[in-house]
Amino acid sequence: MLKESELKEIGIHEYGVISTAEIPFEEEIQKICEDNVCRLYGKTWACPPAVGTVHACRKRCLHYAEAMVFNAVYSLEDAFDYAGMIKGHDAFKDLCDRLYTLAKTQRHDFLILSNEGCRRCKTCTYPSAPCRKPERLFPSLEGFGIHVGKLAASANIKYTNGENTVTYFGMLRY
Repeated sequence: MLKESELKEIGIHEYGVISTAEIPFEEEIQKICEDNVCRLYGKTWACPPAVGTVHACRKRCLHYAEAMVFNAVYSLEDAFDYAGMIKGHDAFKDLCDRLYTLAKTQRHDFLILSNEGCRRCKTCTYPSAPCRKPERLFPSLEGFGIHVGKLAASANIKYTNGENTVTYFGMLRY
């Protein structure tokens, strides 16, 4: 297991470890992706339909015994601070990169899921060619059909962290 001091050092606010059997998969969550509110449905390897069905995602997750659910909190000017949300989103993606580097030193087989889709490449190769950076592809929690609010509760970490903040979530399976 990764050390708490290392997790805090890379920017993780809270974390909790659960059995992968506790992950709350729901078909309805992945169906929300089909509404394409984030405009990434069918456009990236990190989102549906590229990630597969909820059944396939669940099977992929159950390959691992445990999952570390984690979050990070970012300040906003106010509840409508979209630029602050994007800045936090980008910072969270950087946090996931740091977690990948840390986990790679201690484990050979793991999977990281992150918030929303991938924005690594200016133009994604999906669906015409393989991902350019598959080792750094951290699929979307919601895209896997995971109910993030219930996931946070299972891991005993806060889903919301106060006024004028945005909280992003990820999960490391090992």
